[in-house]
Amino acid sequence: MKRTTTLLLLCVMAYTFASAQDEKAFPELKGPYLGQMAPGLTPVLFAPGIVSTGMNERDITIAPDGKEIFYGLTTGRTVTIMHSCYRNGLWTEPAVASFAVDDRFFYFEPCLSSDGNRIYFLTTMPANGKEPRPGWGHQNIFAADRKTDGSWGDPYDTGSNINGDMQQFYPSMTKTQKLYFCRTDPATRRNTVHRATIVDGVFTLSEKLPAPVNTDSTNPYNAYIAPDESFLIACIGEVTYEKNPGRPNYFIFFRNDDDTWSDPVPFGPEINIRGSGAMSSSLSPDGKYLFFAAQVNAYGKTEPGERTSLSRFKEISNSPQNGNSDIYWVDASVIEKLRSLSVNK
Repeated sequence: MKRTTTLLLLCVMAYTFASAQDEKAFPELKGPYLGQMAPGLTPVLFAPGIVSTGMNERDITIAPDGKEIFYGLTTGRTVTIMHSCYRNGLWTEPAVASFAVDDRFFYFEPCLSSDGNRIYFLTTMPANGKEPRPGWGHQNIFAADRKTDGSWGDPYDTGSNINGDMQQFYPSMTKTQKLYFCRTDPATRRNTVHRATIVDGVFTLSEKLPAPVNTDSTNPYNAYIAPDESFLIACIGEVTYEKNPGRPNYFIFFRNDDDTWSDPVPFGPEINIRGSGAMSSSLSPDGKYLFFAAQVNAYGKTEPGERTSLSRFKEISNSPQNGNSDIYWVDASVIEKLRSLSVNK
């Protein structure tokens, strides 16, 4: 018994020491955007080692006051939303968002409302009246509301006008409470971008955006709408972009005053990085920075006969730009430079 107690005590001490070391390992981050230096016209990794870590990260959304950050993370069988906030002059270590702790389900693609008091996201939680399904059996858009104490309430279904019999994903909200989202028809596997408006607290029946956004040749997905509804950035694999062939790329549609849309204009090779695939995009709350996800492998290939050690594999797996998805950011003025290239200005 004494030996068992001693071993238990040693285990507790070891755990306490490891936990203390982990807490010390997270750096003290001060200032906006996790204390990161703002980017210029060349995209750079966002918060390397903090947000962009070597796991798969994407889908970032930031509170209007800049003091909360949510983003999507996948690793192994985990698909979840991470959360960091600015508290007592420091950023907290990212942790699973409080509304995403039920690990029976997946959570992804967070999007904050313009006032920061509601967050929308993709989840595999069943809509009202439906039974749970394994894996990605359900793809619905749920929401959570901020409580008076600043914490977040439980997730809830956004209603049958959003969550029907198809697969709904990638919510994106305007300042006027219009929800843009994507939908996949399980039978045809075709994607379309839709729009719905809140009236008396309930979403209206959604409408499918017209051409040239939704066409047989575009098949857009993960579409982000600008808060002022002036443009939409979508991921498109069916339209060839010669500088990154064979991959889905980021395209932008500019919205006209009559609610028509320009033809899709591709971003340049700095954002449509060769060998990478488009996955998600968003703007900072002040509109100054564009965030996007990309997969870059900076480690290259081994030479013939070269052997890689286990420690090297561990280093690579815990480093950004290892071929998994990382989050990048760039000065948003790159968007206006594309406006002159749109067909319908």
